Amino acid sequence: MFATSLAFVDLETTGMSAADDRVTEVGIVRVDDGACVQEWSSLVNPECSIPAAIQAMTGITNAMVADAPTFERVADEVQKRVAGCIFVAHNARFDYGFLKREFGRLGRAFNAKVLCTVKLSRRLYADAGRHNLDAVIERHGLPVSNRHRALGDARVLWEFVQALYRSRAADDVDAAVARVLKRPSLPPHLAPDALDGIPETPGVYRFYGLNALPLYIGKSVNLRERIAAHFSSDYRSANDIRLSAELTRIEFEETAGELGALLREARLIKTMLPAHNQRLRRCAELVALEIASEPGPPEYVPSAAIEPSAARTLYGPFASRRAARRTLLDVARQAALCWKMLGLDHRGGPCFARQLRKCAGACVGAEPAEAHQARLRGALAPYAMRPWPYPGMVAVRETNITGTRTEVHVFRDWCWLGSAGDDGELQELVE
Repeated sequence: MFATSLAFVDLETTGMSAADDRVTEVGIVRVDDGACVQEWSSLVNPECSIPAAIQAMTGITNAMVADAPTFERVADEVQKRVAGCIFVAHNARFDYGFLKREFGRLGRAFNAKVLCTVKLSRRLYADAGRHNLDAVIERHGLPVSNRHRALGDARVLWEFVQALYRSRAADDVDAAVARVLKRPSLPPHLAPDALDGIPETPGVYRFYGLNALPLYIGKSVNLRERIAAHFSSDYRSANDIRLSAELTRIEFEETAGELGALLREARLIKTMLPAHNQRLRRCAELVALEIASEPGPPEYVPSAAIEPSAARTLYGPFASRRAARRTLLDVARQAALCWKMLGLDHRGGPCFARQLRKCAGACVGAEPAEAHQARLRGALAPYAMRPWPYPGMVAVRETNITGTRTEVHVFRDWCWLGSAGDDGELQELVE
């Protein structure tokens, strides 16, 4: 068996949305050492009405759950039953997501290593057309009792895994499980439990080597999953291979959500300049193009000189002067603009584009300079920088899924001024 302890889990719910719907039944089959099997199930009072269609499918009615315990009362039992196990479920994102949401409503974390048997079936039986539970039952001739009830379906999953080991070589099954789990092969200088304390929440993470400055900074809506992906056994990135060789420790910061993680990552990269980050590092060459009211070549405006109030006459921004020049060449070709009028050709006589009959002729007087300037503005319109649309600052509030962390991100003139975790920090930002 691919793990010492497995928890086969199935839930019945009032609907498909973990954010809006609730659990009505939990079924868990725990298997230790491949032999010791313990079963447990409980109806759950969802504290809301079960839709008629769901009652018809599962057989669980409002009357049946009226006197059942709420999830709060069974939460400890659920956590105890799956503790130390690989969490096995069919379409595991659904069941695991519902449990995380239910625990989150109680202000509690719920984390487990998750194996989806849909993904496992697809990996081992790639030619099979369907992989829903009914198809799996039919394909493997699995015994079924109480289909669409939590414990009955959890038993089917245990039967499925046993059937895999009867019909396939154990090494093939173990390899498929490892691929689905994406078990990380940790770098040699990291402790074996280095990932254990990393939460499945949004945030940023920093990889360190022997020096004080980080090697790499990243962000994710699921820190543990993203960090583990760097160390999957089949490295897909040369950068990950180099990081693995150098990495000695990991630090992380939780955020309320994805926006906070994006903002924090950008600031950390620009201030700490990690060696393995390139895209978000400070770009001193950033420029915008400015088109004057009078005919003439566009001006290249460095980022430090850009005023939000002047955005109506600016186009970009571009990563460098060279990138801005490439854009001018592109729009010149598309709109038959004059290279000389764009400052791209300084020779005497007609511009190079005119010689190729790809210029409307502003360089030889065939087109008025004012008309060319108007066409240039039109060609650059997709690159126009929008002026700040608000009279002052705006704030974006972000709250995590459990409601235990809230951040307010404050912006003005397209600039992020900072984020506040409470009213006092927000007041400081505003002032």
